[in-house]
Amino acid sequence: MTTWLLVLLAVAQAPVPGCARRGDLSGRASPLDSAQVTVAGAVLKVCYGRPSVRGRQVAGGLVPYGQPWRLGANEPTTLHLPFAAEIAGVRVEPGSYSLYVVASEREWEVHVNRAVDRWGIPIDAAVQAADVGKGSVPVEQVGPPVEVLTLSFTAPSGNGTELVVEWERLKVRIPIRRAGG
Repeated sequence: MTTWLLVLLAVAQAPVPGCARRGDLSGRASPLDSAQVTVAGAVLKVCYGRPSVRGRQVAGGLVPYGQPWRLGANEPTTLHLPFAAEIAGVRVEPGSYSLYVVASEREWEVHVNRAVDRWGIPIDAAVQAADVGKGSVPVEQVGPPVEVLTLSFTAPSGNGTELVVEWERLKVRIPIRRAGG
């Protein structure tokens, strides 16, 4: 391998600041990534694993209908909030929360969960017992397809933003609002 390719691979698999993860990241098929946004003067951040489609079916396949899905790969997708907020209508205090979804063709049920220091699966009764709450968001169909799962934030509007999930031809917007705003 050329030196620049080795450097690129090392950077792509390097730990993401503020995203504590287990073990050696270099052998993972799904790289770790994060996104952050400043809302009303405070930074919120999401950390997640980025699986690729690789010719597989996403809707109803990799994202199964009617079953909990960890919203990424490896460890659970984790949202770090420096302020009290509402995530898809679920009221939370400042802190870190994992997110998982139960998908259907038309909407995703977004679960906000206290269990952040665990592997992403299984999402069993013990994990579900740590749920803070859940809210539903609609699914949009988009094109062109997005090969690698991507989470990003929209530009802040007032005291809120949206966590945008894009993968293959799916797009979901999860509203996040600073409480009291």
